Amino acid sequence: MLSLLALAAALLAGPAIAAAPDARDRAVPHYDHIIVIVEENTGYRTILERGWAPNLAKLAHEYGSATRMYAETHPSEGNYVALLGGDTFGIHDDDPHVIEGPNLATELRAKGLAWRAYLEDIPEPGSLAIASPGASNTPPGLYAAKHTGFTNFASVHRDAGLARELVGLDALDADLRAGTVPAFALVVPNQCNDMHGIGARNAPADCAGSDEALVRRGDAHAADLVAAIQSSPIWTAPNATTAIVITWDEDGKEFPSNPKSCCVADAHNPGGGHIPTIVIANHGPRRVVDPTPYNHYSLLRTIEDALRLNGHLRHAGDATVLPMTPLFALSP
Repeated sequence: MLSLLALAAALLAGPAIAAAPDARDRAVPHYDHIIVIVEENTGYRTILERGWAPNLAKLAHEYGSATRMYAETHPSEGNYVALLGGDTFGIHDDDPHVIEGPNLATELRAKGLAWRAYLEDIPEPGSLAIASPGASNTPPGLYAAKHTGFTNFASVHRDAGLARELVGLDALDADLRAGTVPAFALVVPNQCNDMHGIGARNAPADCAGSDEALVRRGDAHAADLVAAIQSSPIWTAPNATTAIVITWDEDGKEFPSNPKSCCVADAHNPGGGHIPTIVIANHGPRRVVDPTPYNHYSLLRTIEDALRLNGHLRHAGDATVLPMTPLFALSP
């Protein structure tokens, strides 16, 4: 096994990949399934250099790592909206906001493709609650709408089948076993398992305690999610093309002294810090270190291209926002 220093050096150095090659050289191949797991408030160095997240570091080394990935803003909510809508829409808080206009859900529907958000501890399928209430043995706020993204869009609120689209992790388990995960899936662990943490009553020690304990808990949870996906028919079927993306909303530990951003310069994009992003594809490349500058708009553009959607949402179509092709290339 690589030492921590050797792994860090490999991830940072890696093969030379051009920062902005011609768009014709960056075509994203078609994928049947893209599953995005979003973690919370943790920067690149904390995950891939401190040794607190050995499972995630191993996945980054074995599959692919975007070493210059950046969030758009602080705090969390605007980054989820950016990933699914192509803009932060000026959101610089975690309050409820409902946005009119197209988003990834409407794009998928227009193409005849399904989506689901698997949200750990959502109060009930289709719930538009701001947070879960807790119980006698569980803390309140395990689920938080500010970490869902989809519930920020009016089209989702008006969806007659909302209870089919906003579901818990129990539904993910069932869909993985049955091989019925839709073309796009957003997976959001609860605030104890996504490295955010909560200090509410009944919160376990590794959820309300140190940053290291939170990261280690989230690392183990993420490894379990990946293992479950890799046991599913959507992964093991010979002709299935599936990618798992593990990304973060922001590097909350640096806020506000070192915002860091890339790719888009506007008042809505002050920067949300340097975040890790790991791409694990069943027929994709191995041991890829991609130093191209990316942000959440890059990931959105890549999803749109991989699922063959019609066009790009807002900043996902900017000339400076590149698709993440080296991490999604299919092996011959």
